[in-house]
Amino acid sequence: MIIAYITPEYPHTSLKPSAGLGSSIKNMASTLANAGHTVIVFVVFQNKEIVFFDNGVKIISIPRKAYKFFGWYLQRKHIEKVIKQEIKANKIEVIEAPDWTGITAFMKFPIPLVIRLHGSDTYFCNLEGRQQKKKNYFFEKKALSNADKIVSVSEFTGQLTKRLFNLKCSIETIYNGINTDVFKPIDVKVNDGQILYFGTLIRKKGILELADIFNKVVENYEKSSLLLIGKDVNDIIENKSTLNLFYKRLTKKAKPLVTHLNEVPYKEIKHYIAKAQVVVLPSFAEAFPMTWLETLAMEKALVSSNIGWAPELMVNNKTGFLVNPLEHQEFANKIIMLLNDEAKRKDFGKTGRTHVNANFSTAIVLQKNVNLYKSLLI
Repeated sequence: MIIAYITPEYPHTSLKPSAGLGSSIKNMASTLANAGHTVIVFVVFQNKEIVFFDNGVKIISIPRKAYKFFGWYLQRKHIEKVIKQEIKANKIEVIEAPDWTGITAFMKFPIPLVIRLHGSDTYFCNLEGRQQKKKNYFFEKKALSNADKIVSVSEFTGQLTKRLFNLKCSIETIYNGINTDVFKPIDVKVNDGQILYFGTLIRKKGILELADIFNKVVENYEKSSLLLIGKDVNDIIENKSTLNLFYKRLTKKAKPLVTHLNEVPYKEIKHYIAKAQVVVLPSFAEAFPMTWLETLAMEKALVSSNIGWAPELMVNNKTGFLVNPLEHQEFANKIIMLLNDEAKRKDFGKTGRTHVNANFSTAIVLQKNVNLYKSLLI
């Protein structure tokens, strides 16, 4: 098959920084290419026009153009024009785009369009309880209404999205997958007492709650340290650096025990996961996070949130602990328990990787996606 993806992010040094959405698309694109399919990824809203290959996947970077008026419309029509030329030249059979801000609103393609629910702005605003810009809801609704098929990365995300947009169509669930040959245990020296958080430093991922949690960890486990890896962004409520807000919450005892790395190349993140004793991801808003899959695949004990999508990915007390991020003491207690119990860390790690291999490996997810795409061509 000849398959294309549209995405605002993709993890590569030649492109803008990427997060979980880009990682999930990269994993699937690479897996499809390795299986013999032709894959083209259109990475939109970039800084420069560039074409290159990444692990057998053709990457076409489409830069953002400057328009005086109606940029929201003209930008999309420009992207549509570029993609249509490639559809014709390369005989692309099916194309997929994410739901975020309705990239494909006002676009019409001569081939089937799949919208995959990774979490729209409407979805995240609902989970966070904040007001949404009306134009974003309009764009996302428009894009969803134009799709030939809607698929979700979790049951929770699909059902909530269906309700928020009052959709009448059926939504199939195909979980995000991960290449467990790439993300696997690494024999390295583990940093004693090190706790790892990796991902964007943003309120919705529970980073501010983590400061309060770590304060409590430090009081009961003096050898602990916290490594944060991720891009700092301005907080949506206070319009200040989220990292600065995080540091302000720390006690004098906890502050010197925190290290922040702005970003590391995607291929290197697994080495940081391997060196940590415990990974903590206390998010309030996700769809089906790649960071969680990466952690479990590498046999690392994980303490995560218990919200919405979480039970579809994690098995509480088996692959790690599910805790409400607002329950700071309980969250801290679970971290401390794991720091003190090497046997439990190893048990959680082994069970976590087995769980990922059985349910979310690329081999399993690949066939489900290929079947989906083929069903649209009949």
